[in-house]
Amino acid sequence: MYFFYFFSVILIYFSYKSFRGGFDYLDFFRQELAKPRSDYEPFCSIIAPCKGLDEDLEKNLQALFQQDFPNYEIIFVVDDEKDEALSVIRNINRRDAESQRISKIVISGKAENEAQKVHNLREAVLNIAEDSKVLVFVDSDARPGKDWLRNLIAPLQGENIGCASSYRWFIGKSFSLGTEMRSVWNASIASALGANLNNNFCWGGSMAIRRETFERIEMREKWRGVLSDDFAMTRAMNEANLPIFHVPQALTASVENCTFFQMLEFTTRQMKITRVYGTKYWIMSFIGSGLFNSVMLTSFLLLIFSNYFWFPLITILLVSIFSIGKSWLRLNAVKLVLRDYEQELNKQFWTQNTFWIFAPAVFFYNCVCALLSRKILWRGIKYELKSPTETKIYR
Repeated sequence: MYFFYFFSVILIYFSYKSFRGGFDYLDFFRQELAKPRSDYEPFCSIIAPCKGLDEDLEKNLQALFQQDFPNYEIIFVVDDEKDEALSVIRNINRRDAESQRISKIVISGKAENEAQKVHNLREAVLNIAEDSKVLVFVDSDARPGKDWLRNLIAPLQGENIGCASSYRWFIGKSFSLGTEMRSVWNASIASALGANLNNNFCWGGSMAIRRETFERIEMREKWRGVLSDDFAMTRAMNEANLPIFHVPQALTASVENCTFFQMLEFTTRQMKITRVYGTKYWIMSFIGSGLFNSVMLTSFLLLIFSNYFWFPLITILLVSIFSIGKSWLRLNAVKLVLRDYEQELNKQFWTQNTFWIFAPAVFFYNCVCALLSRKILWRGIKYELKSPTETKIYR
């Protein structure tokens, strides 16, 4: 029982700290959104790697042509002329010819010793316009708003900022257990970003960097052999002592459904990548999810089968209050940005504020899987993560 008391107090303390972090997250969103509209308008190159048909791919890519920004080009990159995404890209190009947006298609070829996405990026950066000043990277399953580009690059006006990045928020087209559970799992990572530049990381689905900085730190070469473009970018920023600015205004919606098993595949893949590229975060997740699951399960069992009533009850109540409070604050922060999805976010009120209790079990499962294997399946390609700079592809 003394062990239970000890670890219960620790869990309550960390739950309270997380709850307090929810206020900081909401305040950070409000402060950033209160800033005046940026007038920083350098010529930008948006690089969008594509593979296969994402759900509503056309809508996602169409959003890139609708940015409220004067000067930019879009570079779509696929690995093969036969890729199904190519017909969607060409249709959009023909339809938007009158918009006079500059768009290119790059065929990268098959990767040999790095992730196909990374290989696509390394090829795409060789095809940017000569007068491009900022490189912007976006995933094909992200659907940015019309001010996304302007907001994302705004921090780069300060030359001391190394990289500007945002994150995603999953929104289901219809209710399913896997879809909602993935959104809750992902939300806990989203709120880890904020005002503290030392704690931020790059997310490859929505990040921007000055071309001069990209070339100075030799980022294209540092991508060689890696699987995770964003973890490699984060490491390069840290090595160069360049801060990473999180841009809440550039938060992107990912609108798609998934099954429960697809959710497990996605979350486990993320944690396997984290184990190799951000080992300390994997260890923290392993310990944190193990602590939560152990204490909460023990509390329920003691509540039902023992005479130790009050302390387990207090533990469950306090952890629940702090966790629900954090989820509520986080959802309110996101609603400030994703105004076009207000109705969908309102529907997430119940799942965000209840499914949090299951998220640590998913995290623990992910961490165990990452401990046992370094192999992942990503976009139909099987990889083995040998090290942060070595990736094996199984054809």
